Amino acid sequence: MTLAISPAARAAMAEWLTHLRALDGRADLTVKAYGADVAGYLSFLAHHRGGTEGLAALAQVPLSDLRAWMAHERGRGVAPRSLARSLSAVKGFTGWLAEREGVDATAVLSARAPRFQKKLPRPLSIDAAADVLDSVGDDARSPWVAARDTAVVTLLYGCGLRISEALGLTGADHPLAQVLRIRGKGGKERLVPVLPAARAAVAEYARLCPHDLTATAPLFRGTRGGPLNPRLIAAAMERTRNRLGLPATATPHALRHSFATHLLGAGGDLRAIQELLGHASLSTTQTYTAVDAARLMEVYARTHPRA
Repeated sequence: MTLAISPAARAAMAEWLTHLRALDGRADLTVKAYGADVAGYLSFLAHHRGGTEGLAALAQVPLSDLRAWMAHERGRGVAPRSLARSLSAVKGFTGWLAEREGVDATAVLSARAPRFQKKLPRPLSIDAAADVLDSVGDDARSPWVAARDTAVVTLLYGCGLRISEALGLTGADHPLAQVLRIRGKGGKERLVPVLPAARAAVAEYARLCPHDLTATAPLFRGTRGGPLNPRLIAAAMERTRNRLGLPATATPHALRHSFATHLLGAGGDLRAIQELLGHASLSTTQTYTAVDAARLMEVYARTHPRA
């Protein structure tokens, strides 16, 4: 379908995306995805309604037209989860536009997203996580690269960091303090305690690293001295899980899931875990209660004498 978006709508969309990036602090990839979602929606409306319309009309799209767009997307094979994300983007743009134009966008804003089965995180067991940390550097080409990979995965599991957050550390963060100030999604800051094992792993990496870890440069480096590419950590995890016989779900991000699940299983407070992970909503963190419940049911079914 050829895009047929009016110049005014394009300008409004660009202004909204700038707002998301600058004021809401959304990540560049998120802004790009939202822009593609809204552009597709506006293009559909232009074809569906036989031409471009004013901005006020775009903010007051009737529910029938919105449903026609959703049906069109499903007909293209868009999965319910992806369509729910697209609808979230459309709602965000429409709500912003309606406020700017002073009109009512209730029809769009009240639309329900398609239902889909949420995928539960797939954490590693405590023993498997320990095995990964102990052996992730075994296939490295040099001792300093082995120490680097070990330090990164130790931060993911020991502190619950996202890979982007771990690789966002700079030389100024070394040596690691007992508490790190992490800037996560949306530019939100949080304080994360650092285990002695994580501090020791990073210190060993810094001792062996052949590159000058200046205060303003990335802490974790590639072999040529540039910023460490996250794909290299993913590759190290892939080699490790194959060697240990772990499932394909044993990824770098699974270590963050494991951090949360193991804390919860040990009696950790859900609100505290939310703060440690940097989740904006408690409902996101509550996913881990389902994971823990699923694990308990597996143990029950496997071990109960009458099961």
